[in-house]
Amino acid sequence: MRQRPFRMPAKKVVKTEQTEEERPQQRQPDTERYQIQIDRQTKRSFKTPEAARSAALEIKSRFPVLQVSIYDSVSKSRTVVDVPKSG
Repeated sequence: MRQRPFRMPAKKVVKTEQTEEERPQQRQPDTERYQIQIDRQTKRSFKTPEAARSAALEIKSRFPVLQVSIYDSVSKSRTVVDVPKSG
């Protein structure tokens, strides 16, 4: 028995090329010097280390299992935040 040739339907070609002006620009987040990182993922940034530390302590006290740190983008250093032990 002879086989019939199998024909695929023709594809419709749609041009999706956009010029630079037509593409929406992805806005970069405003980052300050001190950034809170939770499990090495940056979540928020602060101008002062005191504000970053108080926010990090609040997060760490609510979720003690998470690794919370403050990253200084100027000196490129990371400080791990631990909840002070009461006792």
